Amino acid sequence: MLDAVLILLAVAQSYDLVLRGGRQLDPRNGIDAVLDVAVADGTIAAVAESIDASQAGMVVDARGLLVVPGLVDLHAHVFFGTEPNAEYSNGENALSPDGFTFRSCVTTVVDTGGSGWRNFPQFKDQVIDRSETRVLAMLNIVGSGMKGGPVEQNLSDMDAKLTAMRAAEFPGIVVGIKVAHYRGAEWDPVDRAVAAGELAGIPVMVDFGGHQPPLSLEDLLLNRLRTGDIFTHAYAQVDGRITIVDEAGTLRPYVRKARERGIVFDVGHGAGSFVYRQARPAMEQGFPPDTISTDLHRASMNGGMKDMLNVMSKLLGLGMPIEDAVRAATSSAARAIDRPELGHLGVGAGADVAVLRVREGNFGFVDVGGERSEGHSKLDCELTLRAGKVVWDLNGISTSSGR
Repeated sequence: MLDAVLILLAVAQSYDLVLRGGRQLDPRNGIDAVLDVAVADGTIAAVAESIDASQAGMVVDARGLLVVPGLVDLHAHVFFGTEPNAEYSNGENALSPDGFTFRSCVTTVVDTGGSGWRNFPQFKDQVIDRSETRVLAMLNIVGSGMKGGPVEQNLSDMDAKLTAMRAAEFPGIVVGIKVAHYRGAEWDPVDRAVAAGELAGIPVMVDFGGHQPPLSLEDLLLNRLRTGDIFTHAYAQVDGRITIVDEAGTLRPYVRKARERGIVFDVGHGAGSFVYRQARPAMEQGFPPDTISTDLHRASMNGGMKDMLNVMSKLLGLGMPIEDAVRAATSSAARAIDRPELGHLGVGAGADVAVLRVREGNFGFVDVGGERSEGHSKLDCELTLRAGKVVWDLNGISTSSGR
């Protein structure tokens, strides 16, 4: 008799969770409609106009909310540790991911260059394998990673072959090569990163600039980088780097040509790499970002960047449609790192889900230089599912009393 009851219960509860009545926005699959979403065994089990709630162990009322794929932050620094003078490579400027991802509806984060081929195994053991957030990595072309100072200027530690060999050891986890912070006149760091990317079959992300006079941005975008390579900090204005918008406020023509040849333009907000005097005219001239990312680290999260949803809200304030902002933070980011199974809510996909509230009102946003801009929409993270498990619930909507 007891066995029969258990069988009936199993049949009655064929889903672990149903998100009921939310506006599902899934750009990859061309969906923008009010739908129910059912989750079972860590995957999306069903998407339909109406799913029988009696079949679910948990029902979440998502009416009036936006249901989107779990956000993919393409540029962050999460190789945290306490090593002295180690910056973002086992240093204190990086952050433990789980404390800063789920609360902003991020389920996948890419550490960009914190580790190199020498210390990636430490990063994997210390962070990747111990995090509930899906943590992926772009290896720094510097073997010792992003430790700052002279370490990142050491051309002798920029080995394309060894970097590619380490990437090949961990396919699917190592999703790119990063070059950053080099202050010399040589193109060697970029060229060696691209060579590593060629050998490993993965893209390169470039945090470009630092030399005076600046190296040619046109040469970088049209000749050095390949289709699918990523230019981060797209809306920065920093010493030692040519901006994408010139002094007259005009988008440089070769920037459009670079996009046409497949260069990916990423926000990479950070603590010093997003200014309205670049972003606003670029957006007005029809040049939104391909991907939205935070450049998350200790300084940026306490400055104008704050978190992923704040960055997305800034772009909404500059006229980016919410559908495009969601695409840039989900399927476009997943495509940029060749992880097409991420960033969508198709049946059979992993149940990484973000439930957002779109608040309307008057909000203030600040860039890295202190310029304030007003916006009228702001995104809040109500609920985050990672592999079907509730990992963030702002207002208790997944509890029995919140249904």
